[in-house]
Formats: sequence, structure tokens, C-alpha cells
Amino acid sequence: MSNKVIIFSAPSGAGKSTIVNHLLKKYPELEFSISATSRAPRGQEKHGVEYYFFTADEFRSMIAEDKFVEHEEVYAGSYYGTLKSEVDRIWAKGNTIIFDIDVQGGVNLKRIFGEQAFSIFIQAPSVEVLRERLIGRGTDTPEAIEKRVAKAASEMEFADGKFDYKLINDDLETAFAEAESVVGSFLKR
Repeated sequence: MSNKVIIFSAPSGAGKSTIVNHLLKKYPELEFSISATSRAPRGQEKHGVEYYFFTADEFRSMIAEDKFVEHEEVYAGSYYGTLKSEVDRIWAKGNTIIFDIDVQGGVNLKRIFGEQAFSIFIQAPSVEVLRERLIGRGTDTPEAIEKRVAKAASEMEFADGKFDYKLINDDLETAFAEAESVVGSFLKR
């Protein structure tokens, strides 16, 4: 099976992006799938680097033209999705796609790609640890943190049994080693 995808999903603060970035350095055959969004760029984000940025109207037109593998309206008028052209671009190079995606998107991608996909759910050891990590980031208001923590608790319940592997990120070095092991095994299949 040549065209493979690896899906990483997790609640905010579980360490998903940190683990994905570690694996991208470790395995040169992995390539990050850039998602499309209708939200505005934040900070130094650039089109085609962190995300493909489109207006909500452009995004809706692209949905109508069937340009997405999967997409969702996360909040009213706020869309996220995976472009078919992005999947084709990475597979044309012979690389394995790695997704860093929200929990609902991860479940959708696993359903779509089936046996071609290996899905990993990253979980913090507890909701309290998650809260501490989000506070430690210093990027959100206390209200936003509580909202993310509540969402994380429901995502952890929702994700149960819907992913191929659950990785508990209690210690980052241990999580790196565990991620390397399961991803390495999948790549050899």
C-alpha cells in the first residue's frame, strides 16, 4: 500500500503539534498536510505555510466544487478542511501524509481513508494537567481556557474507540519514543 496517511488528533494542550513536528524531523518520508481555513491569519501565519487562507465565500464555493476530502464548519462561518489537491500533491512525491487535525476531522479522515490511515489520539494524563498546560502557554483568557478544557473533556469521551491508537502524553520524551515506535511500524507495513 503506497499511499498512506497518519492522523494525529487531540484536544488543545495535549501536545499534538509538538509530537507531529518531532516526527517530521525524524521521518523524511512524512509530509505535513496544510489545512484550508476561512479564518484570518494570526500573527506571522502565511498562506500556503501554516494554512491555506480563504474567505468564507471562497470556501463555500470550493465545497460546492467538491474540492475537499473533508471539511467542517467549526463555528458559524468558520470553516476548516483538507483539500484534495493537497493530498494529491504529497502523494505525487511518494510521501506519507501526516495530519495534525481536530478530533472530529481525525475521525472523518480515518473513515474516508480506512486501511490507508493510521489514526492516533493524543491525550493529556488528566483534564487538570491540560488546564495547567493551557494556562502555562499564556495565550488565552481564563474564560477561553475553561471553554477549551470543557471541549477537551467531551473530545476525550467522543474519541474513545474511534482511533487506532491512544497515546497518553504524560512525559514528552516518552511520548516521542512511543510515537516514533507506532509510526515507524505503520510506515513499514
